Amino acid sequence: MSDRNVTTPRNATRSRRQFMGGIAGGAAMLFCAAAPVFAQTSTVPLPTKRDGSQQVAQAATAAPADAAQKIANHFSSVKTMTGEFMQFGPRGDQAGGKFYLERPGKLRFDYDAPSTLKVIADGRNVAVGNGELDTWDFYPLSRTPLSLLLADQIDLENRMVRDVRQQSGLTIIVLGDKSIFGDQVITLMFDSKTYELRQWTITDAQGKDTTVILSNVRTGVEFGRSVFRIPYDQIMASPSSSN
Repeated sequence: MSDRNVTTPRNATRSRRQFMGGIAGGAAMLFCAAAPVFAQTSTVPLPTKRDGSQQVAQAATAAPADAAQKIANHFSSVKTMTGEFMQFGPRGDQAGGKFYLERPGKLRFDYDAPSTLKVIADGRNVAVGNGELDTWDFYPLSRTPLSLLLADQIDLENRMVRDVRQQSGLTIIVLGDKSIFGDQVITLMFDSKTYELRQWTITDAQGKDTTVILSNVRTGVEFGRSVFRIPYDQIMASPSSSN
């Protein structure tokens, strides 16, 4: 009998680490894709024609941005929310858990077992904690996509909105801006009637997607002060801390 499919303790440990690594990588990409400190941008002018096609092109660009801003305004009006999430990574890994959001700048994702990950944004920093490795990684909130999504008032500039379209009862908004998202593209999906956020997908420079789907969402809830607290003192006192 072949032992090709037998899982040894060593292989099981390796598989678990690979799984956890995939989830951790997905969490970092979703929440903490820090943009470069300096981003070079260039503006290429639209070709000017006698028939005024430049003005038409500008108007077409502005229209989707206006529609996206309308939805963003409604999403901004939701100051607190909580619910469940399911994350799907580019390598087929998936994990779920609970999330908590409070504007401005606060978010917490607690992953269900066997994952030991948690992501906390406290208004200044975003921290990704790995309980299995006893490590924390920190990112300035201002250099992550969360700085936009957790703002008290979300402001979508025309150059940021790449596409707005309707599909199966959803309004899909595609955002891309190197100064905020780096080389990533963010696709947000809202309910077309209620404007509630249903899911988002992060596409990296290699075209790999990580998606988060929200469910059982409640708004207008109150949280204790400890929900969004990053344990800085505990982290710095830990022998394994390198941050």
